[in-house]
Amino acid sequence: MRTKKFLAMAIALGLAVGMTAMPTLAAEKKTLVFGDTTFNAENEEADINPQNTYAGWACIRYGVGETLFRYSDTMEIEPWIAKEYENIDELTWKITLNDGVVFSNGRACDGEAVKESLEALVANHERAAGDLCIDTIEADGNTVTIKTTEPKPALINYLSDPYGCIIDMQAGISDDGIVIGTGPYVATELVTDDHVNLVKNENYWNGDVNVDEITVRTISDGDTLAMALQAGEINAAYGMAYASYPLFENDDFTFTSTATSRAFYAWMNFESPVTSDPAVRKAIAMGIDKDSFVSVLLNGYGYPAVGVFPDTFSFGGQNLTTESYDPDGAKKVLEEAGWVDSDGDGIREKDGQKLEIRWLTYPSRQELPLLAESAQATLKEIGMDVQINCTSDNNTIRKDPALWDVYASAMVTAPTGDPEYFFTSCTLDESASNNGHYHSDKLEDLEKQMKQEFDADKRSDLAIQMQQTILDDNAYVFCSYLRMSMIMQSNVTGLTAHPCDYYELTADLDIN
Repeated sequence: MRTKKFLAMAIALGLAVGMTAMPTLAAEKKTLVFGDTTFNAENEEADINPQNTYAGWACIRYGVGETLFRYSDTMEIEPWIAKEYENIDELTWKITLNDGVVFSNGRACDGEAVKESLEALVANHERAAGDLCIDTIEADGNTVTIKTTEPKPALINYLSDPYGCIIDMQAGISDDGIVIGTGPYVATELVTDDHVNLVKNENYWNGDVNVDEITVRTISDGDTLAMALQAGEINAAYGMAYASYPLFENDDFTFTSTATSRAFYAWMNFESPVTSDPAVRKAIAMGIDKDSFVSVLLNGYGYPAVGVFPDTFSFGGQNLTTESYDPDGAKKVLEEAGWVDSDGDGIREKDGQKLEIRWLTYPSRQELPLLAESAQATLKEIGMDVQINCTSDNNTIRKDPALWDVYASAMVTAPTGDPEYFFTSCTLDESASNNGHYHSDKLEDLEKQMKQEFDADKRSDLAIQMQQTILDDNAYVFCSYLRMSMIMQSNVTGLTAHPCDYYELTADLDIN
């Protein structure tokens, strides 16, 4: 017994001596798993290549890519890869880059690298080409001079769109959509609709990176996302179902939230035999209960909408007039237009056609199926039969106007901090996303003025007129804006919600 006791003491003493004498072991790697409902092909984020549809959102959100300039919390332009710009004349912009910016592979991000990236962008990305209207790009050391084919007052704003992430074109883009950027993280593996693996960028030019390895997991179902966070399978989550929020209102978790310009809204199809009728569009606008949708179905995690932009914007909805929720008024509008329920089944008809609304939407934004259910219930009260098609194939279907009447979607309407973006993307004859083929002579004329106007106050005035034009036509019904939240374990820090909904996984992210 004494021998065993002596041995135990000796071992303990030896361990104690060894612990003080041995060199300090390297700190354990910090790893984090981030659950996201939106990283998928359905959401046009099939990879992290910013030159592919809307995949630039994943590139910038996950800290792989950075743009020349970025947005502050008040949506003002501030330096990032670039430190300053000069508007030489209405067609010429000189941009000066910060010294010492490098890609994650060590290559200098100089003027030539930026030139290569932007030239590839406009060659491969239709929306970016239309926004930027770049004629020529010249590189000289750390300066880039861009000439446009026409005046582009919001050029710097557009260059800060996620598609503007500067990537190393000499390194190329992998078959699975992995790119080399200047951000704090490097993508090592990507599987569409499943995950992307990230590691610390050892060459990061803008400070220390705290987390060594990150896995972004695609978890499109909100309930599954909640269970994963509760079980500790993930450390933080984006896109949690509002009904699950109370589960995390305790000391084990923290929230980060902010108001954004992400609007949930319905597009009208002007080629549909139903929604081409102005009375039907007006009745739909009068038959959607926005306040109830936000307060009941969203549990207050949102803001009822009026126009394209929130009231907090100088060009927001505070000076607009639109249809308010008025089911009795909507019934009268339909009656006067000849839509009546002649067979007593509760659904109106006209000239033998039932007032059926084919409502197209998608599930990856949890608010959209809830909006569809809310609209289905309230529009039924005024005699409309809403047939919901909530599908991940929405982007294919919406391109065929014969297949839908109303398309409900989510969009950050001012991702560049400038109002022109929404109109050029969605509402004009030349807009790539104008799948409902809305046309307004007045709106086209106002846009001609907007694209030439450099004065910020005048641009705001034009934006208000443009919003009022599409509201008068009931071409779109804006239902709510997102109060964006992320939920994380209490030991996670540096994960902060931003009004533009871009910058998520940054160098400041940490887990203790």
